[in-house]
Amino acid sequence: MRKYFLTFKVWGGAPIKDTYNNKAVIDWNGEPVFAELAILRLFQANGWDGVWVDSYRRKYRTDLPEKHAPVELPAARDILLENIRAKTGRFGGCWDVFAWKGEQILFIESKRQGKDAIQESQIQWLKAAMELKRGAEDFLIIEWGLK
Repeated sequence: MRKYFLTFKVWGGAPIKDTYNNKAVIDWNGEPVFAELAILRLFQANGWDGVWVDSYRRKYRTDLPEKHAPVELPAARDILLENIRAKTGRFGGCWDVFAWKGEQILFIESKRQGKDAIQESQIQWLKAAMELKRGAEDFLIIEWGLK
């Protein structure tokens, strides 16, 4: 499975309203975002569509909650996630960012360097997706730090 390392700049502007229990706020080209949204922005800049899978609140997002309401997935993408969830038996475990470009899909897990680790529920998600004929090429881990 592919793994990449990124370094993000800490947000230095006005505080955001909801930090999701003190998530790091990152400066993405002058915009405050969480790491999941910074990763999504990186892929969007390269022609991908996608969402941050906000498992905490069970929503799909393309921006901070204070800036934009949750979004709906296109039907085919929603069916894929629901099929994987049916195998795991829970909402949690889905990887942080779900992105697609044409027929290509990516599940991207965001892990802060030295603070986060892969959870058992995420391993179960990976196994369930692979049972549905998703391959290792559909998964990516991004480990990130702050400067």
